[in-house]
Amino acid sequence: MKGKKKTIGLVIYFILLMMPIYWMLSMSLRSNADILASFALYPKGLTFMNYMRIFTDSTWYMGYVNSMIYVAMNTVISLSVALPAAYAFSRYSFVGDKQMFFWLLTNRMAPAAVFALPFFQLYSTIGLLDTHIAVALAHCLFNVPLSVWILEGFMSGVPREIDETAFIDGYSFPRFFVTIFLPLIRSGVGVTAFFCFMFSWVELLLARTLTVTDAKPISAIMTRTISATGLDFGLLAAAGILTIVPGALVIWFVRNHMAKGFAMGRV
Repeated sequence: MKGKKKTIGLVIYFILLMMPIYWMLSMSLRSNADILASFALYPKGLTFMNYMRIFTDSTWYMGYVNSMIYVAMNTVISLSVALPAAYAFSRYSFVGDKQMFFWLLTNRMAPAAVFALPFFQLYSTIGLLDTHIAVALAHCLFNVPLSVWILEGFMSGVPREIDETAFIDGYSFPRFFVTIFLPLIRSGVGVTAFFCFMFSWVELLLARTLTVTDAKPISAIMTRTISATGLDFGLLAAAGILTIVPGALVIWFVRNHMAKGFAMGRV
């Protein structure tokens, strides 16, 4: 009896969870006039014009390309910086280490709006405004502290004796770190990469402030669907569906690492 109640509750939960996505998919397959004309549980006048407009209009599909470029750059930079930093916090004690570790997290706690104007003035001065690297570096302010915090938890779970044994066997630090240490914390790296990707993919304020045309991300372009005739619901829904796809693919590829990471690490 209890098992049946749990199953029913789980089914209801998944229905409620998937309902907004289904509704957005249904709207994306209808014209804007059809959406505004009547209420419907499923698209009666099926149309793919909203998707065709996104795939044929460079303003739209380049938004996805721009987003993928700076998200990938940010993930690589964040991991490259966070891995040695987390190892230092995990393996060494130095003056002010705990205070510095807490200071890193305070950057993650601050809202993005606090840093939008300083970043805008800085990048305008040095000529980085409206570039992919500008958004990638700005997002590092939030992703690097989070990455260090997550990875430090995984690294602290690896016995120090492994490091000492490898050094006795004649391993250099780079060789040890790449061939022995990283495989031991690959679940943590997968979880960290996932969080870096998701924050950078959905963040809007900095991405919109630091770009104009050439590097405009899809999250900023989606705010332009309002016109003199009103909001284009079908086009916005189609863009939303396509925005979900990259995140779903990332979750699919790192799902095993995420399961271990949530069970073992500091997440």
